Amino acid sequence: MNHFSTALVGGACSGMAVDLMFFPLDTIKTRLQSPQGFLAAGGLRGMYRGVGSTLAASAPGAALFFATYDMVKRHGSQVQETWGVPAAAVHMTAATVAEAAACCVRVPAEVVKQRAQVGTRSTWATFQWTLRHQGGFRGLYRGYGATLLREVPFTAIQFGLYEALREARGTPAGVAGGVAGGAAAWITCPLDVVKTRVMLAGDASSAAVWNNVTELWASRGIRAFFAGAVPRTLWISAGGAVFLGVYDAVTTTLRNDTKPL
Repeated sequence: MNHFSTALVGGACSGMAVDLMFFPLDTIKTRLQSPQGFLAAGGLRGMYRGVGSTLAASAPGAALFFATYDMVKRHGSQVQETWGVPAAAVHMTAATVAEAAACCVRVPAEVVKQRAQVGTRSTWATFQWTLRHQGGFRGLYRGYGATLLREVPFTAIQFGLYEALREARGTPAGVAGGVAGGAAAWITCPLDVVKTRVMLAGDASSAAVWNNVTELWASRGIRAFFAGAVPRTLWISAGGAVFLGVYDAVTTTLRNDTKPL
């Protein structure tokens, strides 16, 4: 298999593995960040509510991310050798471009998932309700800008640190992924809180990013921006270990299996 196909398969496998394994922690985090509060949003009931939309998008979203990341990284490496660009800049640029592409698939699934997590409707019913009452397909992309605002710095930090650990210390992929994911998760938690509230908003006014920032600050100051920080960090730290560990294992196996004898 070529680099592109290997990245597609590895990404699809890693995305499915991490989303299925850690979905309950994501549900807890979403409910902690919801405007109505944890208990009113469902408490500990229905931990896998909304998993349907995640499963529909996790494989293609992760596959698109890693295929794009691998392509940009390989081309960036040529620029690095020619112009002496720092390796960290190449990795962070590749991660940024890949995340922007993957969000085209992930954001609609994230909107439906989070609405299902804090509501009482099934995934399919939530999808239909969003189309009917939130502006059609435009409603599925509510929070795209806020998602990029969170994902670009998160992914840049995660993959910059991940690649540095792998190259400098020879750290196993799973360990490097866990450390990098946990660090990036904690640093970008305020952006995640704002993104969640934008996606859960009932109207355009309450979906404005700045309105949510000012409302959060007025409610509890800086503490409001770290709601759900612990489950988010635990989930993404463990998820990063699985996500990047599985990706490394699958791609290494595929490349070894396709080597000529």
